[in-house]
Amino acid sequence: MAPAITTLAADAPTLSAANTGFMLICSALVMLMTPGLAFFYGGMVRVKSSLNMLMMSFISLGIVTVLWVLYGFSIAFGADSGGLVGWSSDYVGLSGIGITELWDGYTVPVYVFAVFQLMFAIITPALISGALADRVKFSAWALFIALWATVVYFPVAHWVWAPGGWLFDMGVIDFAGGTAVHINAGAAALGVILVIGKRIGFKKDPMRPHSLPLVMLGASLLWFGWFGFNAGSWLGNDDGVGAVMFVNTQVAAGAAMLAWLAYEKLRHGSFTTLGAASGAVAGLVAITPAGGSCSPLGAIAIGAVSGLVCAMAVGLKYKFGYDDSLDVIGVHLVGGVIGSLLVGFFATGGVQSDAAGLFYGGGLEQLGKQAVGVFSVLAYSLVASALLAFLLDRTMGMRVSEDDEVSGIDQVEHAETAYDFSGAGGGAPSRSTAAPVPAAAASKKVNA
Repeated sequence: MAPAITTLAADAPTLSAANTGFMLICSALVMLMTPGLAFFYGGMVRVKSSLNMLMMSFISLGIVTVLWVLYGFSIAFGADSGGLVGWSSDYVGLSGIGITELWDGYTVPVYVFAVFQLMFAIITPALISGALADRVKFSAWALFIALWATVVYFPVAHWVWAPGGWLFDMGVIDFAGGTAVHINAGAAALGVILVIGKRIGFKKDPMRPHSLPLVMLGASLLWFGWFGFNAGSWLGNDDGVGAVMFVNTQVAAGAAMLAWLAYEKLRHGSFTTLGAASGAVAGLVAITPAGGSCSPLGAIAIGAVSGLVCAMAVGLKYKFGYDDSLDVIGVHLVGGVIGSLLVGFFATGGVQSDAAGLFYGGGLEQLGKQAVGVFSVLAYSLVASALLAFLLDRTMGMRVSEDDEVSGIDQVEHAETAYDFSGAGGGAPSRSTAAPVPAAAASKKVNA
């Protein structure tokens, strides 16, 4: 029996139907976030790339699911080996787990914990895709997901969330994925785009979103699913911590949206729908690591800071010349760093743990731990992702040809277009099919 599975000791937790049902619902909510992300990204690109953008997220549902069952769960949450990776033979293929065996110390089955964590593993590589819009071969992207999940995500999840993981044991607080998900994906995006380069026409051609309604739909689905993402990460409802996280998720998203829109109005003179969507997502990113340790007032502060700083950060790509197509670095990397570090200031010491931040008498100790977690994950993901992209680019090539990029990646990679108007009609009727005009009406036209 794997060490992470509870025994039948007399004082062991018993299965809770309420918590198990709650976690299954949360797992479904997190799964919905990946299609939501596909719509969010799909609306932000030009029409000739929208299907490819949808597919770059959607394919992760297939690839990562299979890898997670085969060995991913074992690497991430198996018995620890040196604080870096896990491995438990019972978890390989999920073959050695009883249907009522509980996750260690909790009242939900191992299967429930495994499927909940699977949804995190699925969306994390999908986040990276937003930085690579318009220019990556779909086959190369699919292989990159498989390699990146294996080499980067599964080990980092072990560092952060598994007992024995070196960041977990250090006391780094990451309630639901500021380091393991958002910094991890954002740093990976930067590593890959430094290898594959810019889109043709970057900083010259207009590359506006083709469908802002799709962007708003995607952002709304992300916001909705994020309640499962965050509140579910406490694995139950027995002590109120998940409820605090639920409230803080809403509060931070709202505050960040307002801060982003205020910056836009002052800087550019307009309140944009794209800014509202991006601001809400920035707040959701930042509260993800911090919401289980702060108060609602702290969540307002974290959301406002993230909304403002992320709005400023998205313009850095034009200053420094890296082509982060859909602002993965500006929102997810920067937002993840902000939220993770602000734990060291706003942790009250009275929610998920007794660790207190600087503003609550805890000194700089927790901030130092958070900084170690932030920059270790950032550095590892950046370097490993760049190396993977370099190897794929030198072997199979990661980019489509210039002609294919200009003509549109949807037709080249998927043989489809997002919108087919060929059967919509709207042209002038032919002489043979036009309705006859009554004589009286014809006479009125002549007289007119």
